[in-house]
Amino acid sequence: MKAWLGTPGLACALGHGVDEIRARLYAADTTGMRPLAGWMDDRTPTLGAYVGARAEWPHHIATHHRTRNNQLLLTAAIQIEPALREAIFRHGAHRIGVVLGTSTSSVDDNVDALRGLSSEGKLPACYDYRRQVLSSPSAFLSDWLGIDGPCYTISTACTSSARALLTARALLAMDVCDAVICGGADTLCRLTINGFAALGALSGQLCTPFSRNRNGINIGEAAVLFLMEKSPIQTPCVALLGGAGSSDAWHMSAPEPNGKGAIQAMQAALENTGLTPADIGWVNLHGTATQHNDAMESLAMQAVFNEYQVPCASTKALTGHALGAAGALEAALTWISLSPHNPDGILPPHVWDGQPDPILPPLNFSTTSHRYPSGKPRIAMSNSFAFGGNNTSLILGTA
Repeated sequence: MKAWLGTPGLACALGHGVDEIRARLYAADTTGMRPLAGWMDDRTPTLGAYVGARAEWPHHIATHHRTRNNQLLLTAAIQIEPALREAIFRHGAHRIGVVLGTSTSSVDDNVDALRGLSSEGKLPACYDYRRQVLSSPSAFLSDWLGIDGPCYTISTACTSSARALLTARALLAMDVCDAVICGGADTLCRLTINGFAALGALSGQLCTPFSRNRNGINIGEAAVLFLMEKSPIQTPCVALLGGAGSSDAWHMSAPEPNGKGAIQAMQAALENTGLTPADIGWVNLHGTATQHNDAMESLAMQAVFNEYQVPCASTKALTGHALGAAGALEAALTWISLSPHNPDGILPPHVWDGQPDPILPPLNFSTTSHRYPSGKPRIAMSNSFAFGGNNTSLILGTA
């Protein structure tokens, strides 16, 4: 079933809101990527994205909801609040669902309390477990909007919010909901940053996806929200034509080296939509700039698209890797490329050092001189590949 996505609410390293982010996306603006000092003990600062200005809390929001993660989510939600309120009025509060993705929720808000546990042997009075539960983002948004439809959070590492979009589409197809607020939010977290550092996966420079010089990821943070409906009521809107996922369970933190799970997800997404590789005008790659992910993804792209040489790009050098929010963020950047506000069909650029890895299959990286093919519907694929072999492929289009 085709579902429709209205203008997303967005906050990430590229800025706040679709207009600002569109301008900086096509300008290949990497100024939002900065040194992240103070997040790691006894380690060299890494490069990443800290999103600054956030919305003010409404006075009635409960204390346990007032976390960094939820505040960034609120920043995105306020951008599309009129559309959300109108949908609630139109469909009824019980027919609106909330499905979000996150990886750590707001565990970092409890770090000081956990340090107190370590040093004092007990948790301080300020500790509130509800800040870090995975249900927190969805519960907060549902409470703020006053809706009582299905409400839950998905956590499948870096595919979390992409899975949230597929789940929202399923809720509409099953007629459980008439509209679903979907997307995700993830904020910087000491646990996550130090975990990636322990894996040797962080880069101290701007990441260079698919380059021979790639040496790791830049961690970012973001919040993304879509209002998904069964009909194209909002203006402008883009269709989620379909998608699919796979789970190859190859390794806890490394992808299956030949891209088996990624290939399965992309091929299943094409079958789900009744499309062929030739129909895809652009692919938003996962492209983390780690040795293993980029090698795997190059092989998977070659296997699925082969002679078509579809233009493609990783946007990680512009936004950082937003972990649980990454899938929805990449879908939102894909939405921007497909929207009527891009009348010439200009493709987002692949930002890197221009040094291809000779041992990887060559890919057709897009620049702003590339366009969606004229005379046919604009269709794009957005891919997310996570720890544990969890893979998701979304297909968006103008029809």
